[in-house]
Amino acid sequence: MKRSTAVLVTVLVVATAALAGFGTWWFTRGGEPTPPQVSAYSNGRLTHAGPYMYCNVLDLEECVLSEAQGTLTVDERHPVQLSVDTVIGRAPWRLLRLYDDPADATGTMYASGSTLAVTVPTLDPQRGPLRGLAVQLLTLVVDQDTGEQFAVPHAEWAVGLQWGGHESD
Repeated sequence: MKRSTAVLVTVLVVATAALAGFGTWWFTRGGEPTPPQVSAYSNGRLTHAGPYMYCNVLDLEECVLSEAQGTLTVDERHPVQLSVDTVIGRAPWRLLRLYDDPADATGTMYASGSTLAVTVPTLDPQRGPLRGLAVQLLTLVVDQDTGEQFAVPHAEWAVGLQWGGHESD
């Protein structure tokens, strides 16, 4: 009788451990983490954009290029309010403002944790109408031949702007 009791206790311990393991897996499992997004708002309109390009920081050749971008209709009177996900805001990030002439593009760097939102005018007196916004996360790389360090984007989010003319508030 003692041997059967020992076997029963062993079976119960193994079953309990297996059930606990399964329960832990069941409650902690989750799908793939969703990539961070940016959102842009102007004059009552809102768009969200997932990454246009997202690379492995350890291997910049390993990238997912979705070429997805948000689209937002704008006018000259209402600025764009751009918001970045906290995952983006925890790192240094760059905002590129794109105009008709690619030579007129401008960039602004934001320090890690400094801001999650910026307001961007849709019309620049010198550059003209804003055509798009790009948010980039940068990685420092070293040129093996020259030893020079420079930043390259390992992730980018894009919002294209469509001009809708004059609209009432």
